[in-house]
Amino acid sequence: MKSQERSPSTSRNTPVVGRFAPSPTGPLHVGSLVAALGSYLLAKHSGGKWLIRMEDLDLPRVVPGIADDMLRTLESLGFQWDGEIWYQSRRNEIYRAAVEELSRKGFAYPCGCTRAEIARIASAPHEDGLVYPGLCRGGLAPGKVPRALRLLVPDEIVTFRDQIMGNYSQHLGAACGDFVIQRADGPYAYHLAVVIDDALSGVNQIVRGADLLSSTPRQIHLQGLLGHATPVYAHLPLVTGAEGGKLSKRDNSVSLSEGRDLSRAGGQLLCAALNFLGQQPPTEISNAPASEILAWGVQYLDVSAIPADSGPFTL
Repeated sequence: MKSQERSPSTSRNTPVVGRFAPSPTGPLHVGSLVAALGSYLLAKHSGGKWLIRMEDLDLPRVVPGIADDMLRTLESLGFQWDGEIWYQSRRNEIYRAAVEELSRKGFAYPCGCTRAEIARIASAPHEDGLVYPGLCRGGLAPGKVPRALRLLVPDEIVTFRDQIMGNYSQHLGAACGDFVIQRADGPYAYHLAVVIDDALSGVNQIVRGADLLSSTPRQIHLQGLLGHATPVYAHLPLVTGAEGGKLSKRDNSVSLSEGRDLSRAGGQLLCAALNFLGQQPPTEISNAPASEILAWGVQYLDVSAIPADSGPFTL
């Protein structure tokens, strides 16, 4: 068994490029606000750029108008992004070229398994779903048609250091097995798209929710296969709902479309998000314009104070 430890390929003199990449399937909630704020602060504290990308690959789940609503919400809260906004739904040709490269090099293969077939044979489910048992590694069985394209996963442990969560290791085969990079009906998988888009947009600092921590080794493996550098990672604590689970987009919306006047409540929301991230904004700035609160956060950010544990969001 091999062990692969990946360190960021950037130097101290490389300008930081961070990003916020929501899926426009529902209005921004306070969990989204924490992710946006954390990624913004870490990028801007280093004097870097902050990009926005809409991860709208799963078109049947995309809600019309939500992407624009998200952008209006961010603007109302004082956020300003750098450069043009990327929409993954417009980038299929780029993903197709990467899939063809991976297939040509023997890193990917067609799979004809149904979810039911995998469930009957797979070991106990991992936190991200069923572990694929490699049924089609040796080729499609007679009568089977391709249902997906899977990436061949080596017998390897991937280790990286997260700025907030510390060292994290995962055995790819035991955690997920050969994972899907494209479905037969066309859509490209999240892991493939984010790796390509982060590399091509120059992103070298990825700050996002801790629910994606276990996905990172797969993306690091893909980065290596495609010849891309490994960014710095920082996974933020999650905002939990009333019963302690991850907050859903149905809860605690901060969207303008929900009727909240962000010109009045925006400062309080930002201060609450700063406190959630372990920062301690002075109480007297809670009524200041959102832009001033963000500027305070950028100047006084203490990354070491960001907690690793998830918890409720308190206004």
